[in-house]
Amino acid sequence: MRSRLIVLICLTVGSSTFPIGAFPALLPDLDRVVGLSDVQLGALAAAFGFARMVVDIPVGLFVMRHLRVALRVAPVLVTLGILLIGTGGPFAVLLGGRLLMGVAHAVGMVAWLTTVLRYQTGRSLGTALNAIEFTAMIGMLTGVGLVGLLPKTWSWNHVLLVACAPQLAGIVLGLMLARSLPRDEPAPAPAVPSAAEPVERPRRFTPAITLAFVTGAVVAITYATLELYVIPLRGSREFGLDRGGVARLLMLAQLADILALLPAGMLADRIGAGRLLSGITLLMAGALVLTGFGGPGGLTAGAALLGLGMAGWMLPLAILRRDTPPALIAWRTALYRVGVDGGLFLGPFVSGLLGPHAWALAAVLAAVLVSLSLLLAVVERDAARRA
Repeated sequence: MRSRLIVLICLTVGSSTFPIGAFPALLPDLDRVVGLSDVQLGALAAAFGFARMVVDIPVGLFVMRHLRVALRVAPVLVTLGILLIGTGGPFAVLLGGRLLMGVAHAVGMVAWLTTVLRYQTGRSLGTALNAIEFTAMIGMLTGVGLVGLLPKTWSWNHVLLVACAPQLAGIVLGLMLARSLPRDEPAPAPAVPSAAEPVERPRRFTPAITLAFVTGAVVAITYATLELYVIPLRGSREFGLDRGGVARLLMLAQLADILALLPAGMLADRIGAGRLLSGITLLMAGALVLTGFGGPGGLTAGAALLGLGMAGWMLPLAILRRDTPPALIAWRTALYRVGVDGGLFLGPFVSGLLGPHAWALAAVLAAVLVSLSLLLAVVERDAARRA
């Protein structure tokens, strides 16, 4: 049963990430053809994360009680968001489509992650989480690859609609996934302990969980800054790359991510998610320096390093699961998603506001990531000593 759930989650997540992969490669068209300003480009890229951030908490409360409904509805909402953007505008409609897609992915991600964290426990959790991320990256890679392959004479919105067509399969997969859940919901009410029995208090936030939350948010800011702003717009404006050239850079990042994902999951199961995450943050810092300050070769190397760093995208969740009782998984997952989705919003939004000075954000993020790497190493070392 668990294997079937993981497979269905992987397929559903994979189909839902086609639009996430396709959209950044179309930013040069929105810049040069549609003529959007830096602030509009930043707002459009950031709207996805903003919507997710705003609805994560209510979505978490909803998923705690209606997991099956969330699994069914999320792919439908994603499709509606794609259709809105596919109309081609005006800007308010494009922004509305991105916001709707953000809400849809918030519902989906909290539901999918709650499902895997609730029903997949033990030492294989890291591998299961990275298997989901692996299929998500396959969807993103295929989406951006289709953008690069489709005729350059097509308008950007038609390219988007064709590249996102596989998302329709997610509607069917969502129905299958909801039917496959074990029949144990809603969870039975906990028994009231007698006066003689000690009351088990929910585990508070440990230092490791706090660092996992902060690291997840900073990694999200880094990823969104690079993929949704720096790589496509710096590649287009400073190095003259067209839609296909930007797509190839993004594909390089996603290929590196795909190649590293499953080994990273197995390594996390072996040495611990916290220790591996400490190294991952250093990779992300290197990606910021190369893509923000390097020449064409540095931009390419930074894209590859970004992909390797993103192989650790799910590691903070493994730390969260380790120190969280089952009854609080959905709630803490939603809280975690607020930080991550806030990062997906802040990265491109602040970059758009800074415009030509976006390099300053890259420098600050690199310094923060190095500091987090050191803190993670210290916390994990202390935890190992206490074990």
